[in-house]
Amino acid sequence: MSTIKLLAFAGSTRTDSYNKKLVRIAAEGAQAAGAEVTLIDLRDFPMPLYDGDLEAASGLPENAKKLKQLMIASQGFLISSPEYNSSITPVLKNSIDWASRVETETEPPLVCYRRKTVCLMSASPGAFGGMRGLVHVRAILGNIGACVMPEQIILPKAYEAFDEKGALKDPVTQKSILDLGKNMFEFTRRLHG
Repeated sequence: MSTIKLLAFAGSTRTDSYNKKLVRIAAEGAQAAGAEVTLIDLRDFPMPLYDGDLEAASGLPENAKKLKQLMIASQGFLISSPEYNSSITPVLKNSIDWASRVETETEPPLVCYRRKTVCLMSASPGAFGGMRGLVHVRAILGNIGACVMPEQIILPKAYEAFDEKGALKDPVTQKSILDLGKNMFEFTRRLHG
């Protein structure tokens, strides 16, 4: 059986992001189950806001091409994203939009999303745990051809949830995030194995 490759990232670029910590734990769970996981930081892929005139004049920015190739090379994505004003974060939406663009006449549309699995999670200081934002992320990715796993986890009051090493203080919650990563591996393996 071929190796299951997953791309893991947060929809936040903040250095001490709760969502970077959360997706790292899920990635550990997926790796322990047998996945090959590439963990990236969207801060390392800065891009201008999507602009059709810019695309027509210059094509995709280099960082959009790099991100898109990482996405194409993966069977699925582990995404942990906060909510901004009850919706998707600008950096995540912009990354999704740029990666969705075709580069050649022969490239299939939405090649880096169709039949890709997605596992969603969110950490937030608020009581809703980022849940409202995930509704929009799920709708966007589902509408462009991705298979979003039904199971997701939200982590409210994230400011008190992590220890100094980035692990979750509550062992039950830590295990649930590790299991989420494992379940993503199994979900992807059933679709692509």
